[in-house]
Amino acid sequence: MPYRLGVDVGGTFTDVLLIDENSGGTWRAKTASTPADQSVGVLHGIDKVCAAAGVDRTEVANVLHGSTVATNAILEGTGAIVGLVTTEGFRQVLQIARSFVPGGLAGWIIWPKPEPLAALENTVEVAGRIGSDGSVVRELDEDAARAALRKLKANGVQALAVSLINAFANDIHEQRIAELAREELPGIEVSVSSVVLPEMREYERALTTVANGYVQPQVARYITSLSDKLRADGVPAELFILRSDGGLTAADAAIAAPVSMLLSGPAGGVAGAVWVAEQAGYTELLTFDMGGTSTDVALVQGGKARIGRQTTVADLTVRASAVDVRSVGAGGGSIAHVPELTKALRVGPRSAGAEPGPAAYGKGGTEPTVTDANVVLGYLPTTLAGGEITLQQDAARAAVQTIADAMGLASAEAAAAGIVDIVNENMLGGLRLVSVQQGFDPRDFALVAFGGAGPLHANALGRLTGAWPVIVPPSPGVLCALGDATTSARNESARTVLRKLGDLQPDDFRSIFRELAAATSKGLIEQGVPAERQSTSYAADVRFVGQGNELQVTFDASLLDAGDALAQLANRFDAEHQRLFSFTLSVDHELVNARATVTGDRPNVAPIRLEAGDGDPAAARLGGTRIYVDGEFVQAALYDRLKLRAGDVISGPAVVIEMDSTTLVLPGHAATTDPSGSLLIRPVNHLGD
Repeated sequence: MPYRLGVDVGGTFTDVLLIDENSGGTWRAKTASTPADQSVGVLHGIDKVCAAAGVDRTEVANVLHGSTVATNAILEGTGAIVGLVTTEGFRQVLQIARSFVPGGLAGWIIWPKPEPLAALENTVEVAGRIGSDGSVVRELDEDAARAALRKLKANGVQALAVSLINAFANDIHEQRIAELAREELPGIEVSVSSVVLPEMREYERALTTVANGYVQPQVARYITSLSDKLRADGVPAELFILRSDGGLTAADAAIAAPVSMLLSGPAGGVAGAVWVAEQAGYTELLTFDMGGTSTDVALVQGGKARIGRQTTVADLTVRASAVDVRSVGAGGGSIAHVPELTKALRVGPRSAGAEPGPAAYGKGGTEPTVTDANVVLGYLPTTLAGGEITLQQDAARAAVQTIADAMGLASAEAAAAGIVDIVNENMLGGLRLVSVQQGFDPRDFALVAFGGAGPLHANALGRLTGAWPVIVPPSPGVLCALGDATTSARNESARTVLRKLGDLQPDDFRSIFRELAAATSKGLIEQGVPAERQSTSYAADVRFVGQGNELQVTFDASLLDAGDALAQLANRFDAEHQRLFSFTLSVDHELVNARATVTGDRPNVAPIRLEAGDGDPAAARLGGTRIYVDGEFVQAALYDRLKLRAGDVISGPAVVIEMDSTTLVLPGHAATTDPSGSLLIRPVNHLGD
């Protein structure tokens, strides 16, 4: 009997979900992450979930993995030493960059410009030139290219990026340099811009190619090591990695293009949130994933996550398709502190992580964290992760008391409440980035809260945003693993076109996209997904003639077959431009890039269906507990989530506990148990909505 296994590695916990591909049945497990070697935590989690299901390791056919290895390499600056080969005259392409400085007024005064991922001393030029139309203006000087590569070898580069001007139109010179590099720098991975990002704009193409090379050796080591350990541990499964756009790719493909997995972990959470919300009947969503280190938020329309053409990690922004996820440094492990200069309480972005973790974990941590604050307020049970972690209340109180002392507050509870309020405001800022800043009213969406810490803060975030209901999925702490396991294989191809829509014939327009679709489909077939199990979607980067930047317009095959396809494309662009910028122009449109995405079918996962109840959750009640809320102690009911039935209504204040997470229902609110297993939290006066 074949099984699929989803794995999500976070900064604090590793989550595992096992799916029976025949029945759709699922089993879940949660274990502490092992930052020194993530594969140790992964294998421990696999053992734990297989034992829970009574399944032998040999029955696992596929391991589907959301990984933060590439992300961490960027965040921690631990990537490879990258050599860059450019066209003569373009050696400082990364140093010149784009004339954009983040921040408000006078931001340029205080903004520290990040160092390029390829140092100037490791950047070399080669003579030879391709024209913008793809013609060879000047032949490649192969002798000079070999000499330049030998210089990089002497400098000790660990990865090589090749990005030549206009290579998107003709890659003959790039491919030849790659061949020479394999001779001159044997054993070193080579990233070629015409493969990594075959689109115009030399800076973005060079930066993305260098980023690919920067993380490639580390990703290759991790994926190869994990594959080897799985087999050595008796798990003969095929390994797939989650891409930033929410699709799966084979391990070999992930090693070749690791820049496509910079947001691998957060993308899995969004996929899982979409799946569980659909079971409860909701498709317009704000997703809110709060883990131990950070919080990731995204917006979903019509059951589909918004996919952008930029991936941003810390100061790095590359051109790669990704779910439009925004991250803030707010998690259960975020450390609270009071700067001596301002005496104003701050929370994050520094995190206690998994080691030593919050003070309550008893692993040597002494600094106060959000988790410690929740312990002091009475929101958390005494154990986490199914008993794997025992919380030490005295240690948590002692840590939070340092904040109370620094601010002259009367009690540790007052300090803890301040910590929670500030971290909630930090997360609200992230939610506004994907909603209000993009022209969306959060009150038009449901809020899906997950991650180990998300359900504790979900009710408060619903109150701040006005997004109702707040949906807390079953097993919210392992939802990212569910997203990994329920995601389909995906492949993408792109091409720069640069044609005015007025000059483009409908047949040419259709042939461009269909050729891309055919090439993309072939790549997915090579990964084992037959054509009959594939679906195709398209995207066009369009701008007004004369504009410097473009917007992405997505569509399906029905538009290609329409007689007025070009007019429809222009109208869709105008509508998006109007929504974002409140104006349009009466000039022609220009098709900049064409893109085709092919996706495999979704695996079979049986939805949860709870036994019908009568609305009274008394059978699930475990007793009562004191919690501190709105400035005072109140008595709250304590419930076991596994004993709730469909239709049961939990009135706040209440705490609902389960293996991997804890849900807080505030006074004046109630949580209704949906037949799909999700808790739907609303203000009491909204219960009929």
